[in-house]
Amino acid sequence: MGVVLPVKRLTAAKSRLRGALTGVPHERLALALAQDTTAAVLASAEVAEVLAVTDDPVVGRALAALGARVVPDAPGSGLNAAFEYGAGLIAHRPVAALAADLPALCPADLSEALRKASGPDRHFVADAPGTGTVLLTAPAGVRLDPRFGPGSAAAHRRSGAVPLDGDWPSLRRDVDTAADLDAAIRLGLGPHSAEVAQAPSRHVGSTSCSPS
Repeated sequence: MGVVLPVKRLTAAKSRLRGALTGVPHERLALALAQDTTAAVLASAEVAEVLAVTDDPVVGRALAALGARVVPDAPGSGLNAAFEYGAGLIAHRPVAALAADLPALCPADLSEALRKASGPDRHFVADAPGTGTVLLTAPAGVRLDPRFGPGSAAAHRRSGAVPLDGDWPSLRRDVDTAADLDAAIRLGLGPHSAEVAQAPSRHVGSTSCSPS
């Protein structure tokens, strides 16, 4: 499956997280979240390609160094447009739209969810509170039709996407606020975010989803 990861310019990314780590530049934290998400996705056996959609040159270089293919955000009109654009570039294969703020993501959690997303339907995984969306998938040749934003879980269900039920705490734990970051730290951060937050790290290639 191909995975699309849109990332805003670091100066505008994750605004509600600003100030969450005292003494840490906000842009450094925002970049670390995207780096750990990308590394974990690339470590999933179900993923053939990661396509990062971003206009930020620092993000582009960092994610390319991890193995992602980076393209500019040609539409330049928000998250859903970026997802649609990226999905169109890899329409020859099944595609997944994934939030780029999953610093505790365990490859095993993502792999299991992607395996369950096979078949003719679009599928989605709700975030930890159950109202947002962290993952949306579509088979090859089927429009992704992303509806990320407030209330996106209900919006994706109304659009015909089928919810996936599974115990995937690291996949459902996106990070928008300081409280979210604390929850991700308890799950075990990837190495980039762990370094920034001075917290325990989980090796992205590990088969375990527990902190090392």
